[in-house]
Amino acid sequence: MFSRDRWEEIIEALTANWFRTILTAFGVLWGIFILVILLAAGKGLENGVKQGFSGIATNTMFMWTQVASKPYKGMPKGRRYSFEIEDVAAIKEQVPGLRFVSPRNQLGGFGGDNNVVRGLNSGAFNVYGDYPEIIQQETMDITSGRFLNYSDINGKRKVAIIGDGVESALYDKGEDPLGTYIKINGVNFMVIGTYKKKSRGGDAEEGQKEIYVPFTAFSQAFNRGNKVGWMAITAKDGSSITNLKGNIIEIIKSRHTIHPEDDRAVGNFDLYQEFSKVNGLFIALKAVAYFVGVLVLLSGIIGISNIMLIVVKERTNEIGVRRALGATPWSIRGQILMESIFLTIISGMAGIILATAVIWLVNLQLDGMDTSEMMFLNPSVNLGVVMIALTILIISGLLAGLIPAQHAIKVKPVDALRTE
Repeated sequence: MFSRDRWEEIIEALTANWFRTILTAFGVLWGIFILVILLAAGKGLENGVKQGFSGIATNTMFMWTQVASKPYKGMPKGRRYSFEIEDVAAIKEQVPGLRFVSPRNQLGGFGGDNNVVRGLNSGAFNVYGDYPEIIQQETMDITSGRFLNYSDINGKRKVAIIGDGVESALYDKGEDPLGTYIKINGVNFMVIGTYKKKSRGGDAEEGQKEIYVPFTAFSQAFNRGNKVGWMAITAKDGSSITNLKGNIIEIIKSRHTIHPEDDRAVGNFDLYQEFSKVNGLFIALKAVAYFVGVLVLLSGIIGISNIMLIVVKERTNEIGVRRALGATPWSIRGQILMESIFLTIISGMAGIILATAVIWLVNLQLDGMDTSEMMFLNPSVNLGVVMIALTILIISGLLAGLIPAQHAIKVKPVDALRTE
């Protein structure tokens, strides 16, 4: 390994026919290049898709009421019902492993009539009655003022936090909205904060056109009593909301006299389950990238093995002289294996450097573009991938040189000396 003479022999052997060596090395270079590029492209696609989940706790489910599809205990089929604030307390008490259970009420809707007025300006916006925990489930940046707190909830304060889209629609440019009043369905609310959603994608603009008010003030101002429109429920770290979902729905069915087998009465959307499907997809894509990359790399390794066989045949006389002078089989085998590994690693590292340069250029182009609407973002590979690639190269080099090395030591010294 550390013999200078041996390395000089390796360099001389590989440079004796430059063109052949370069063509042989290109197969490995191309294989490792394809492997790294495929992994980086998969990561870029993963980043682009997952940015649609940014700004919201992924271990979350949303639950709402639907029509009962089965009669039960004297209650007719087709019956409508509503969640109540007491349901929230029951879920928190009876289902361990939950981090947040946020009851929500909503006013307005997409494309609805103008429901918010300030002076001569008006607009149609979604208005949510919420608890302070909602900011942990739908992450947003408070750009001025503050968000809701429990003093607002307990005091039923008529205060509001508005999005950037609401501010631009109701206020003049440069005007400070804090401390001013907006009228929501005829009821005055004082603005105490403004926000900007972190979420990106197609709904990013709509996400800035929402208003948050205390749940208690919403219920009082708009005559909702103890009714709850829907819930956002988040599990603790280490727990899966998918596993807890069945217990939550059973509690709702029991409290509202719904048939235990009525799967249509309680609507829900399991964000964690959808997020897990996306993760599974990208695990499969990564496996495909490794499979394709290794197959392409294998073709290059076969090329190196074939060339090494030719090299061994060309050096049969030299090998005979070495054996006659006392060289051991392991010495001959080590020489061939080192040449194979050296050629494989050098060509593989060149492929990694070329792939890194391509990834850098792609990221350079993306940096100058608006990626909020893109499904491809920040393609990259981490150090672990590079280490895996190097491991593959070393193993490949050993495999490529193994057959030629074994062929070399099987040549008898007397027969090798006779070869011209």
